[in-house]
Amino acid sequence: MATLFGRKWTRRELSERIGDISQLATVRPHVLSDGRAKGVSAIEVSTGSGFRFTVLPDRGMDISAAEYAGRSLCWRSATGEVSPAFYQPEGLEWLYGFYGGLVCTCGLTHFGAPCVDEGKALGLHGRVSNIPAQEVGVDSGWEGDEYYVGLRGTVVEASVFGACLSLKRTILAFLGQSRLFIHDEVTNIGHDPAPHMMLYHCNLGFPVVDEGSRLLAPSLTVTPRDGEAAAGKEDYGRFTAPRDGFREKVYFHDVASARGRTMAGVVNPKIGFGAYVGYDKRQLPCLIEWKQMGKGNYVVGVEPGTNLVTGRDKERAAGRLRFLKPGETASYDLELGVLTCAEETAAFERDVKKLMGSKKTKVL
Repeated sequence: MATLFGRKWTRRELSERIGDISQLATVRPHVLSDGRAKGVSAIEVSTGSGFRFTVLPDRGMDISAAEYAGRSLCWRSATGEVSPAFYQPEGLEWLYGFYGGLVCTCGLTHFGAPCVDEGKALGLHGRVSNIPAQEVGVDSGWEGDEYYVGLRGTVVEASVFGACLSLKRTILAFLGQSRLFIHDEVTNIGHDPAPHMMLYHCNLGFPVVDEGSRLLAPSLTVTPRDGEAAAGKEDYGRFTAPRDGFREKVYFHDVASARGRTMAGVVNPKIGFGAYVGYDKRQLPCLIEWKQMGKGNYVVGVEPGTNLVTGRDKERAAGRLRFLKPGETASYDLELGVLTCAEETAAFERDVKKLMGSKKTKVL
């Protein structure tokens, strides 16, 4: 049953009160028409709870804008949405098209720092977010007393004489809920083993992130990426007001889980508001925190991934690089949602502490 306006409703009760489901929940396909975003297809979904998000099929089925009751959940960069026609793969040029957003997918064959791996130059974070999806579809309707909205699309990253991978993505949301679910299947559609790396770059921003906001994660260990992150490492999970000249700090978290399931999020106790991501550590063993407190670039990345962001060459050398055999599929399941009030942020913190049990976080 859908929960709306403080009570539960059956399908029949709601259908007696509305002429069309769009009175409560909407799915609006449209096309962006201005500037560097011109021609980019988009699908806006609202669930009736105040939760609203936008999927960009032309940007790898990623999620750009997201909000709850008019409050943004994610950081949006100065680039705005950018057509994949402007994608630049070299070095750090990927950043010219990085609009932030709730979910930016990185992969499929590599992500992380630019590097040269076995003679091949690789730019930042891979290609998948800049590949338009095909076979895009919307499926919505009732299952008993639950109304759902499902979006699907297939993103193919393929090269002559190179790796050929296919990402099949399904995004699911329900009437009255303030969360969404992502199910991804990455398949090697080629005839040779292919390297595979996957990162979910979840970019939380103001007002989730503000002075006094905190990272909540069942972190067993926290490892600074470099000397910059090591300075002030004890404050890895505490966030300040925006600062001049802030240089990004990146931390690697090893988190506790229960039967594989774990979560991490950011809460703003001053307004009783937050956002989180839940995932399966068996699928995504690494959690990367991107702490960027700069003016304008004011964001906390909560990023589950298959690997660290050190570059594919280093991941290969460390023995962490995965290969998919021809026909092999890797699956990933995530839940992203809103913590709408102080009670929900407190409940989330209790769940994190429950995963930790008696263990304490070690900052290395």
